[in-house]
Amino acid sequence: MSPRIVLTGPMGVGKSTVGQLLAGRLGVGFRDTDDDIVAAEGRAISDIFVEDGEPAFRALEKEAVRQALAGHDGVLALGGGAILDPDTRALLAAERVVYLSMDVEEAVRRTGLGAARPLLAVNPRKQWRELMEARRHLYEETATAVVPTDGRTPEEVTEAVLDALELKEA
Repeated sequence: MSPRIVLTGPMGVGKSTVGQLLAGRLGVGFRDTDDDIVAAEGRAISDIFVEDGEPAFRALEKEAVRQALAGHDGVLALGGGAILDPDTRALLAAERVVYLSMDVEEAVRRTGLGAARPLLAVNPRKQWRELMEARRHLYEETATAVVPTDGRTPEEVTEAVLDALELKEA
């Protein structure tokens, strides 16, 4: 069976980009739970937040992660807040989880901290720091490996993930 790797980390860290590269290097499939939610709901995540609220989105996210872990054996990228749910964290305990980390300056450079980021609509730098203060320990506690992404290309991050997990390409 191919190795399942779960990528976690804040919004904009590159989970989808690195996940696709990693899946290609390992010869396995790639799946993103945010994409699963958008496909199932037929609307953008930002619209779900605005129309239904964060608790409704988190319930959808929890179910999307559960289904993905049950039915996908390749590389899986989770939404930035998926680790907030204790049941999701319990499921991740049995997985190889890589936390892709970055500092706030890198987040600003990559995302502009704003567009289509419902949790960062007002004072994005401050809100990003607060989100990370609340989430960093959860990312770290669920992680098999932590891979910093600051100043690295997606290809370099992919290589670092392979090295951290001691995996060989397909």
